[in-house]
Amino acid sequence: MATARLDYVAPWWTYWLHNFPHLNFVFQSVDNTFKPEEPSYQQSVIVFAFIGAAGLCLSLLLLAVYLLWLCVCRQDIDEETKRPNTCCVTWAAVFSGLIICSAVGVGFYGNSETNDGMYQLTYSLYNANHTLGSINNMVTGAMNNAESGLKQHLERLDEIFSMRPDLLQSLRFMQLMVNNVIQEMTALPDLSAANGDLGAVADQTAFVEYYRWLTYLLLLIFDLVICLTLCLGMAKQSRWLLILIMGLVVLSMVLSWVSLGAGMATAVGTSDFCVSPDKFIVNQTKDFLTADVAHYYLFCSPNLPNPFQQSLTICHRSVTTMQIQVQNLLRLTVPIFPSAEKDLLGIQRLLNSTEFSLHQLTALLDCRGIHKDYVDALIGMCYDGVEGVLYLSLFSLLAAGALSAMLCTTLRVWTLMGSRDREYDDIDEEDPFNPQARRLSYNPRRSNIHSFCSYTSSIGSQTSFPPPPQSASNTLQPPEYMNQAMLFGGSPRYENMPLIGRGSPPPSYSPSMRTPYMSMTEAQIRHFGTDFQI
Repeated sequence: MATARLDYVAPWWTYWLHNFPHLNFVFQSVDNTFKPEEPSYQQSVIVFAFIGAAGLCLSLLLLAVYLLWLCVCRQDIDEETKRPNTCCVTWAAVFSGLIICSAVGVGFYGNSETNDGMYQLTYSLYNANHTLGSINNMVTGAMNNAESGLKQHLERLDEIFSMRPDLLQSLRFMQLMVNNVIQEMTALPDLSAANGDLGAVADQTAFVEYYRWLTYLLLLIFDLVICLTLCLGMAKQSRWLLILIMGLVVLSMVLSWVSLGAGMATAVGTSDFCVSPDKFIVNQTKDFLTADVAHYYLFCSPNLPNPFQQSLTICHRSVTTMQIQVQNLLRLTVPIFPSAEKDLLGIQRLLNSTEFSLHQLTALLDCRGIHKDYVDALIGMCYDGVEGVLYLSLFSLLAAGALSAMLCTTLRVWTLMGSRDREYDDIDEEDPFNPQARRLSYNPRRSNIHSFCSYTSSIGSQTSFPPPPQSASNTLQPPEYMNQAMLFGGSPRYENMPLIGRGSPPPSYSPSMRTPYMSMTEAQIRHFGTDFQI
């Protein structure tokens, strides 16, 4: 059987993380050996968690500087550019969203890899725990058979054979064999403590992993919701949506930096264990396991002797010897002592059951089963587990940076919306060239008044000349060109009334307007002559 060091080789990323400088709170170098019970090592792991806190402080500082720049340079930007260029803001938002989406994809992969590794770890722990539990049950069953069942039958046979010294000598020999079995079973190491520890570790690992997986899943979905909300807010240019986006971005940015710190501390600590797991396990099990037993299961080398071989051999030989004695007693004593048959058959059944348990116990105590679970647990934790944590740390880093850029973009969009509102406030509602003012001042009765020029000019008032006759239909509906203009945005393409006399440029007339506006009544011809007639 190959050794554990040939079956399990720590991956390169665990060595890379293991070689990171380990510093305590006063930035002094400490030993990078996995010793979670020592305060100095605990401080070195917490220092790696401070990476997330340092990144969060740096992000908040850069955001504060950017916000200060926006406040100080806001007036200069508004005065220099009447219409600010929003192209850079749009592309910045697009790139930030793409980076976040890419980071979310990396996060989903890392979350799945970590969950797979932790599932393999817990499965192996439960399997090893089941093996140790079966060993304890078989040892306990064999000892109960020997101490209670066999001794009771031997005591009754001792009373029956009290008058036969030769038969009593055979019973004494069987009693010696029973004592040998009990003694060798007692000499076997008590694995109940290891059984309880593995069960507790497996339960705790499964509990923590479930909530870790769920937390990262919610964080990934939360980042996607932020991207969708940002797109909606920039499309609608809604202030309350932007406020909501800024709050969500700040919260997600804080969570991303926190997850980065937790991921780095977990990855480094786990890598320190994965580089040299045997030494840590031997130190943790020295209270209830001897060093030779721990090395037998951790390395499972053919060069290492089986520490249980001698005890199991003695038990097998003792049981076989008792079976031979029982068969001889059944052949010799039953015809003479018929009452002894029941106890002899009871001893035979117990010996057969004990022999079967010893064969199963020998197979379970072999190092190959537990060693396989040990290697599978290491592969699940150190390969898939640590690799997934590294991908999750990359997700946290990318998401935190992209969310910081997204927050800057949102603040810039807020300022641009303020500039747009101020531009609308500067428009004069009485300006005749303001489309909104023309829509508000439009009167269908005035739009149908035909005139050659302003009747309020120096020649005379409009009342001096009777207007041309109008049909009832013209007085109720605006001209056709006005209806078309109102359908396309409400801004007339052509002026609905002359602008002469108001200091405005001459109006533009459409071909359909030219005939009614340039026509003259008979009174106008008598007054002006034919100079202006077409």
